[in-house]
Amino acid sequence: MRIQVKPDEGHRGHLHFMGKTYTCAIGKTGVTENKCEGDHASPLGVFALREIYYRADKVDAPDSLLPCKIISLNDGWCDDPAHKDYNRKISLPFDTSHETLWREDDLYDIIVILGHNDNPPIPGKGSCIFMHVAKEGFEGTEGCVALKKSDLTDLLRSVSIDTLIDISL
Repeated sequence: MRIQVKPDEGHRGHLHFMGKTYTCAIGKTGVTENKCEGDHASPLGVFALREIYYRADKVDAPDSLLPCKIISLNDGWCDDPAHKDYNRKISLPFDTSHETLWREDDLYDIIVILGHNDNPPIPGKGSCIFMHVAKEGFEGTEGCVALKKSDLTDLLRSVSIDTLIDISL
């Protein structure tokens, strides 16, 4: 089964899966075939859904066949291309550039790790590409795919470890 993400104009798109369509946000600069760290674009391609992380203090564990893990205060993701842990989960404190998974806002209440540039990670080809909760108004992301929280939880009920996400034109 495949989730289809199709960009509209700018940083908005639509996600299609099993007969349902959801509005989503994509990268601030749209989509790209040549993803580079910091380009604010979502990568074109087909990617696995690796696992779910969620804030147990804010949401219930998602009802999903994907592996689910609780986000802790010291969880992060390395986005420094020069570091050996580039595009990998790390523990905080961390001495170089990284994303903090425990956020004050709701964007990372539920995140799905997408299998972009992770087997193995190639420095500079993009990191921290997730599916997560969208900002109000579906503002553009740094390269992730973002949905309303209720849409994300609905989608996760129907996916499995064999589901792929296809970000295309």
